[in-house]
Amino acid sequence: MASLDDLPLRDDLRGKKAYGAPMVPVRYALNVNENTHPVPDSVRSAILESLGHALENINRYPDREFTELRESLATYASESHQGEAITPDMVWAANGSNEVLQHVLQAFGGPGRSLLGFPPTYSMHPIIAESTGTTWIRGRRNEDFTLSTESVVTDIETHRPDLVFFCAPNNPTGTPVSVDTIAAAYDATSGIVLVDEAYVEFLPEGTLTASQLLPGRERLVVSRTMSKAFAFAGARVGYLLADPAVIDAMRLVRLPYHLSALTQAAAVAALAHRATMLTMVADIRTQRDRLLAELPKLGYPVAYSEANFVLFGGVADPHATFESLLEHDILVRDVGIPHHLRVTAGTTEETSFFLETLAKLSA
Repeated sequence: MASLDDLPLRDDLRGKKAYGAPMVPVRYALNVNENTHPVPDSVRSAILESLGHALENINRYPDREFTELRESLATYASESHQGEAITPDMVWAANGSNEVLQHVLQAFGGPGRSLLGFPPTYSMHPIIAESTGTTWIRGRRNEDFTLSTESVVTDIETHRPDLVFFCAPNNPTGTPVSVDTIAAAYDATSGIVLVDEAYVEFLPEGTLTASQLLPGRERLVVSRTMSKAFAFAGARVGYLLADPAVIDAMRLVRLPYHLSALTQAAAVAALAHRATMLTMVADIRTQRDRLLAELPKLGYPVAYSEANFVLFGGVADPHATFESLLEHDILVRDVGIPHHLRVTAGTTEETSFFLETLAKLSA
């Protein structure tokens, strides 16, 4: 059997490792920031009905412009932010936010172009950059994982990147990014500024987000997903909000009919029942806040989080603690930050079992 070394692989991909969060069958999977709450029965029934209608024409290609889905996403995005309404021509969707990010980098990145990010941040940002031939540049964070507007602007002025990526709240730390920092970054560059808002629904009520900055900023892109708050990780639906000209750029690089009819139908049905789907968000915030309060009592300092997970430090041996938790049927994430692990805020029962088990291991 051949190995990668035996193939004429691109030189810039040699030695790279694919994204690979552990997929282990455990009772408490708290490692990839999924919404661990099941989709409500009433919504599942509506999705099944919608899929049934889509199957009637499954012999035909899907709507290439996913018109109904874009209208539904525009309505939802307009309801959930303060400012001018989001219109369908400002919306793009794809198979998860990762494909959305890939489309952005295919259109605006590539060989000879660069992307400035601020690690530790979402691990797929540099991976997608490298896969599109875009040079990844590491910006700076403060010791508490926050961003300083001044240092962000300095990094932009120093490196002159073609793209700047923020993750707000940041993954894997959960720390927020102020709209003032995003606005200052936009003013400091002539390139694309993308704000990855995968966890936007978990922000405190009334928090301003990057979507409020869209009017008059044609180079600003806001990426979101239905994987987290909507408990739709298995459906693979991500989307972005941007100036209609950016949406035109996405059309240049997407594959034909990239979003299946079944995906579109399921997402439209879920969005039609968004009030029911999002009732679980308040409980997830409560469990996150429990983790923020209880982990320090066990001797594990935490990074302030506005997402659905918590990064905690003070772990003498992350690998050993990871394995010990796994022996108790709990899967968390070792994100590669020394003496830290990350845990997803699950249901009340999941969070309680995790805290109780960690307390016993720490005793």
